[in-house]
Amino acid sequence: MKRILVPTDFSEQAENALKVAVKLAEKHHSEIFVLHSMEMPLHLATSSDSGSLPESLFFIKLAKKRFNELREKSFLNKIELNEAIGHNEIYEDIEEATKKNNIDLIVMGSTGASGFKEMFVGSNTEKVVRTSKIPVLVIKNNHPNFNVKDFVFATDFSEDGRGALDKANKFAKMVGAKMHLLFVNTPANFNTSLEAQKTMENFVRGMGVENYTLNIYNDTTVEKGILNFTKQIDAQLIGMGTHGRKGISHFFNGSISEDMVNHANMPVITFKI
Repeated sequence: MKRILVPTDFSEQAENALKVAVKLAEKHHSEIFVLHSMEMPLHLATSSDSGSLPESLFFIKLAKKRFNELREKSFLNKIELNEAIGHNEIYEDIEEATKKNNIDLIVMGSTGASGFKEMFVGSNTEKVVRTSKIPVLVIKNNHPNFNVKDFVFATDFSEDGRGALDKANKFAKMVGAKMHLLFVNTPANFNTSLEAQKTMENFVRGMGVENYTLNIYNDTTVEKGILNFTKQIDAQLIGMGTHGRKGISHFFNGSISEDMVNHANMPVITFKI
């Protein structure tokens, strides 16, 4: 993990994410790239009129001022930030910055979304999780010490989830965490314990996973099962694979990983399947 990208709107949530990124960077000798996507009024973002230039410069200068204020934070005393300003939708700016700087991990703050807003708008973090090809670590709260000892990785143990497990396994080894592989049994998709255990053992075989446990948890929904199991073992991180559904398919089918990003009051990391 050589390069970490932290999108920021200079909010408290974004600062919490940056603090976690700093802790990871100090431990793994990583570079940090901080990206701010400017939220300019639509008429400025789409206008080719040179008369709008002074107003556009105002937003650029404002962003630079906030970067200067950010650099004065005490937790950044020993860290050099690589700063950039984007002008597109946040997920487009992140995709461009990820490719340009060969980013290994995105660390992003979030307050989540719910109800009407979640259904029709969604959070910026949810959009990034849905589109990112590299792991996204979502931070909700302030973490004075970001030490992950127990990492719950929830999966349906289907063949297309092997790639996500491989990435999760590498991350767990990197942070020195024990990985708890979780299968949630629900009334809508019930498996006997024997069937689930056999499926899990076949899934893990040959994957090079070492420090792990296999777990079956019964609950009314997958999301509740993940949250309840994580609370039961007092884990510090939830991990999942994401298919990155888009458009009408996402609207009707949703994504459990995106639901977790919105609803879990703890760090969640997603890996593209």
